[in-house]
Parts: sequence; C-alpha cells; structure tokens
Amino acid sequence: MNNRETFEKGLALRREMNGPDLIDEMFRTADDFNLPMQELVTEHAWGAIWTRVDLDRRSRSILNLGMLAVLNRQDELAGHIRVALKNGLTKIEIRECFMQVAVYAGMPAGLSAFRVARQVFKEMDL
Repeated sequence: MNNRETFEKGLALRREMNGPDLIDEMFRTADDFNLPMQELVTEHAWGAIWTRVDLDRRSRSILNLGMLAVLNRQDELAGHIRVALKNGLTKIEIRECFMQVAVYAGMPAGLSAFRVARQVFKEMDL
C-alpha cells in the first residue's frame, strides 16, 4: 500500500457503497494471498478514482456497468448493479445501459448482463 490516506478514503467509500458488513468480511477473511489485492482495489479503484470530484458517482456507476458487462465480469457486475442502485440509478436506467451494451458490444454481452441484473433485482426484491 502506498498512500494510507487514499486507502482510508477508499475504504470508507467502499463500505458506504457496498455495506460495511460485506467489506469488513472481505478484509476479515483475507489471507496472505488475497489481502494485497483487496488493498490495491481499495486504495486505487475506490480511493484514487471513485473519490475524484470531476465525475459524479452516478456517472461512474453507468461507466462501470457498461465496462463490466462488455468484459463479461458477472461477479463484479452484480456488485456494481447494487452500487448503481445506491447511486440513484433506476431499474429502467440499468436496463438502458445493458441495451446499449448489446448494440455496441454484442448481444451475448447484453443478454448476460440482463441475466445478472434480473438475479440481483430478485435478490433485492425489486
């Protein structure tokens, strides 16, 4: 870890967006192998990027939904769908993100994103 302040900002935001229980459990169960990755994600993705003020959280969520859907990162996509909802996106807006993914990145990517979203919505009783 390079910057403790950036890490702490990232940890606070990550806990806010994902829920403190989930993030605390990730760190509590981390071992020598995956702890460095949790620290990297927390400091750089959440602390150095998500806390920047020049792009709002809602916009960052839209970007992440598109990128994760295109890259077929279903586990991360599910988590970021939850974050997007917390950042104010509606189910309809999430649908539209994935419609755009389907047209620009391919139907399989769009269909997969829809499957993940439907499962998240079901789990959240939405």
